[in-house]
Amino acid sequence: MQPGDFTIRSAKLEDWPVLAEFNQKLAAESENKRLEPATIAAGVRALLEDETKGRYLVACHQNGEIIGQLMHTREWSDWRNGEIWWLQSVYVAEGFRRQGVFRRLHEELEALAHGAVPRVVGLRLYVEQDNEIAQNVYRRRLFNNGGYFVMEKWFEEKSSSLV
Repeated sequence: MQPGDFTIRSAKLEDWPVLAEFNQKLAAESENKRLEPATIAAGVRALLEDETKGRYLVACHQNGEIIGQLMHTREWSDWRNGEIWWLQSVYVAEGFRRQGVFRRLHEELEALAHGAVPRVVGLRLYVEQDNEIAQNVYRRRLFNNGGYFVMEKWFEEKSSSLV
């Protein structure tokens, strides 16, 4: 596949089934987890219906098929007086990996970040600690270890959204 064989666009509400499916595959491949289908479908739809929650970018093959996705959410940094955009739900369909799909999604997100108001001061992401393939991909895109250890506390049982 050549770089011109796909385009990048913002996701639309009607894309939610593909995005939910990709998130299911992402959880299975990266963390060996199965997400509750109703929960992930509702979560994807909620973001697509409310741009304040974030945004999905999708890569589409010439035939219109969605072949990759990247979601970002926003965090306000009082230390930096600007937004930090968190990359999440990054997934490229198996037959389209290592063909520049993530690179193009990331480039589009950076272009949007540079033109955003309020200003975006940086991009962050978290990656499963044993997923060396993904870590290497992100390093090639000039992401560095941020020096933070992620901790969590869930307000509902984690098992409610995982099967």
